Amino acid sequence: MSSGVKVNQACIEDFQKLKIGRKSKYIIYELSSDNTEIVVAKTNDSTDYDDFLADLPAGECRYAIYDFEYEKPGEGKRNKICFYSWSPDDAKVKQKMLYASSKDALRKALVGIAAEIQGTDFSEVAHDVILEKVTRV
Repeated sequence: MSSGVKVNQACIEDFQKLKIGRKSKYIIYELSSDNTEIVVAKTNDSTDYDDFLADLPAGECRYAIYDFEYEKPGEGKRNKICFYSWSPDDAKVKQKMLYASSKDALRKALVGIAAEIQGTDFSEVAHDVILEKVTRV
């Protein structure tokens, strides 16, 4: 089911800069204040995964793109672009439903995602958990 929420063009442009130009390490997306479109909340070029986690609010939903870099033994460094759907347990039910029904619009607009991560608490988006997931993809 779709919520009818639109994707702001800046969301796609910033994603292309991350994917092709490596201009940022991650992007946090949120719904606009009137809940009519998905907008860029923040971009960051910090390579510290903890900085990314700190930008995910504990009680509010968000979407995120993270350029996950890891070392594959014998094969060197690898990168996987991950799409995060962040919906913490203590977020408001209405917000969780709106984010869940709007996810596909953003997901389809961002071409080139290697892994999709669903997170309801920080243990589900911990570095080790994501590393295990992307090395299986």
